[in-house]
Amino acid sequence: MKYIAIVLTAIVAIEHLYILWMEMFAWETAGRKAFGKVLPNEMFKPTKGLAANQGLYNGFLVAGLVWSFLIENAEWSFNVRMFFLGCVAVAGIFGALTASKKIFLIQGVPAILAMIFVYLAT
Repeated sequence: MKYIAIVLTAIVAIEHLYILWMEMFAWETAGRKAFGKVLPNEMFKPTKGLAANQGLYNGFLVAGLVWSFLIENAEWSFNVRMFFLGCVAVAGIFGALTASKKIFLIQGVPAILAMIFVYLAT
């Protein structure tokens, strides 16, 4: 269980690292591919700053998840990891309710699965 929890948490962190990159540095290219069906083409340039801001927040999620691996105290590591995975899960649920159901599948489900396995590994 422990290794599955580690792998799932790492997958969530890597996914959000990719989202950070896409929203902060590749909004008009990779962002267009990801959100081209949701946003009209002409919206990518004017929303570049907003996307970069969202990307920064994804970076904070990555930082928290990576930090949880570096904490030696098992109880604190668990708490920090569950908190940041919970933030990702809530963001996935909110995204599904406000933007696209696909967001829940891409962000929410992996975070919830990671939370389940982190919990079971304790």
